[in-house]
Amino acid sequence: MPAGGDIPDPVENDKFAHKLNFIEEMADWFGSKRQARRILVGDLNIAPLENDVWSHQQLRKIVSHTPVEVDGLNKIMTVHKWIDAVREIIPPEELLYSWWSYRNRTWPGSDRGRRLDHMWITPSLKDKLKDASVFREARGWEKPSDHVPVTIDLDI
Repeated sequence: MPAGGDIPDPVENDKFAHKLNFIEEMADWFGSKRQARRILVGDLNIAPLENDVWSHQQLRKIVSHTPVEVDGLNKIMTVHKWIDAVREIIPPEELLYSWWSYRNRTWPGSDRGRRLDHMWITPSLKDKLKDASVFREARGWEKPSDHVPVTIDLDI
């Protein structure tokens, strides 16, 4: 999903407008599909839950955690009955991040992360879901990505 730039205003920031349009198109596309066994994975560039960001209050006006983005992501989930596979295993009450900015030079000390990477499944796969994990140790490697691997185990 497009990142959306830095300014969370679609009038001032065409990248944010593009992201919001993409979210709407994605919801429409999934809404037109019949329910089937599907897995969606990717960097969706949205941290939807309060515990998916290091500070819910401070990031509510920051691209990736704004209410309009979270509402759009929830719409996508609802129209196709997606299940957040990672949060099925790791409770929403736990802090969980998959991305840390390169600009933050004090990682992991400050741990100012966001959960931008998602793995969703359709309801027909829910009983096949056995485990989920985020390999945050990879962020500390010598030449890391700003994202870390996210995995789920399905017994299919």
